[in-house]
Amino acid sequence: MTKPVLSLSKGNLEALETSTAGRASRDRHVGFRHPAMTYTAAARAPYYNTGARNRKERPMDFELPEELRMLRETVARFVREELIPLEPVVIRREAERGLTDTPLIPPEAEEKLKSKAKEIGLYGIDVPEEYGGQNMGMLAKAVVIEELKTSIVPFTLPPDSPNLWMLRESCKGDQVEKYFIPYATGEKKSAIAITEPSAGSDPAAMQMRAEYKNGKWVLNGQKIFISGARRADFIIVMAVTDPKKGSRGGITAFIVDKDTKGMSIPSVFSTIGEHAPYAVFFDDVEVPDGQVLGEIGNGFAPMQNRLGVRRMEIACRSLGYARRCLELMIPQANQRKTFGALLADRQQVQWWIADSFQEMEMVRWITWRLAWKMDQGGHDWRRDAAMVKLQGSEMVGRVVDRAMQLFGGMGMSKDMPLEYMARACRVWRIFEGPSEVHRWFIARDLLRNGMPNS
Repeated sequence: MTKPVLSLSKGNLEALETSTAGRASRDRHVGFRHPAMTYTAAARAPYYNTGARNRKERPMDFELPEELRMLRETVARFVREELIPLEPVVIRREAERGLTDTPLIPPEAEEKLKSKAKEIGLYGIDVPEEYGGQNMGMLAKAVVIEELKTSIVPFTLPPDSPNLWMLRESCKGDQVEKYFIPYATGEKKSAIAITEPSAGSDPAAMQMRAEYKNGKWVLNGQKIFISGARRADFIIVMAVTDPKKGSRGGITAFIVDKDTKGMSIPSVFSTIGEHAPYAVFFDDVEVPDGQVLGEIGNGFAPMQNRLGVRRMEIACRSLGYARRCLELMIPQANQRKTFGALLADRQQVQWWIADSFQEMEMVRWITWRLAWKMDQGGHDWRRDAAMVKLQGSEMVGRVVDRAMQLFGGMGMSKDMPLEYMARACRVWRIFEGPSEVHRWFIARDLLRNGMPNS
C-alpha cells in the first residue's frame, strides 16, 4: 500500500517537530558538530521558533582555534617571504625541463626551505608527539596545506601525510625505528606503488604478484605513474598475495628499499603540469618477512585510508589555488578599464568573482568537516574524502579558468602563475581517482546505505 504524502502545513510541521522520528530526521541534516559547538536541549527546538534566548544557549562557533590562526599566519608569512619569490624560477624550470624529471625547485633552494620551515616550527604538524611531532591533527594540516598552495611552488612540508598515516597504522617491530621514525622526522623520503597498466581507477584489479618462496617474498610486476620513486629511500609496494581473495584479504603491502636488487626505475612519464611520475619494474625482487607492512593479505584497507588522506589534501590544494586566483581577480577588476568602464562594473565579471568565492567557501567547509572527523578518530570517511576531492578538484578548474578569462592575454602568459595553475590542477581531476569514479562511489554508498545519520 502506498503511503500518503505528508503535506507540510503548519500543523504537520509541528507534529513532525514533536515526533521522535521527525527530530531524528531533522537532526541528521543539521550538519557536523564542530568541537566548539555546545548543543543543549534548547538546540533541538523547532527551527522556526528560535529566539534570542535559544541562540545564546546553543552557540555555533566556526572560528578556527587561536593556535590554528597563529599557525596560519606563520605559514602565510613563510609563503610571502620564501615561496612567492621562487615562482619565476619554478615557472622557468618547468618550461625548460622538457621530457626530463628535473626538479622544479633547485635542490639548494629546497634545502633552504626545509631548514627555514623547521626553524619556524612547521615540521611534523600531524606527527604524534612521542615521535617528535606536534600532533596538531588533520584540521591543522588542512589549514597549512591551503596556505602553502596559495603559491605555485611545489614545496611539501615533511613528512607527506598520506604515507605517514599508512606507516603509523601498519608499521610493527623494527619497522618503527627503521622506517616510521626517520620518515616522521623528515630524514627519509617514501613513495607508494599502486597503479598498474591494467589497474588505475580500480586498484583492486592489480596484477602484480608476491609469492612466498624459500622463506622470502618474491615480487614480480610493473607499476606506473609512481610519484617520487627515484627520490624515495623506500617504496611501499602493493601486490597480490592471494589472487582468489583479491582486495578482500589477498593484497599485501611491502616495504622495498631503494637499490634493492631486481627493482628498476627506467623511465619518467612526462605529463601535463608539474607532475613527473615514474614507471617501476620488479623482476624477482626478494624481501624477507620483516618487510611486510601490516598483516599479510590485509593491505587494501590501510591503502584506502591512505588514499583518503591524499584526497583531502587535494581539496586543500584546490582551495589554495582558488584563493590565489581571487586575490588576483579582485584588484584587477577594480583597476582595469575596458570601453570606458571598470571590469568590476561588468555583470559577467561580478558573477565570476561571486561564483568563485561561493564555491571556494563551500569546499572549505566540507573539507574542514572531514579533517575534523579524522581528528575525532573516525575510521570510515571514504565517502567524505571522495566528496571533497571531487568538489575541490572541479571547483579549482572553474576558478582558474575564470581568472585567466578576466586577465585576457596576460592570463595566458608565463608572466603570471595562472597558466601554470591551469595545467597543474588539471591532473587533480584524474589522480587519486577520477571525478567519475568518485561520483559513482558516492552514489553507490547512498543507494546501498541510505542517507547518513550526520
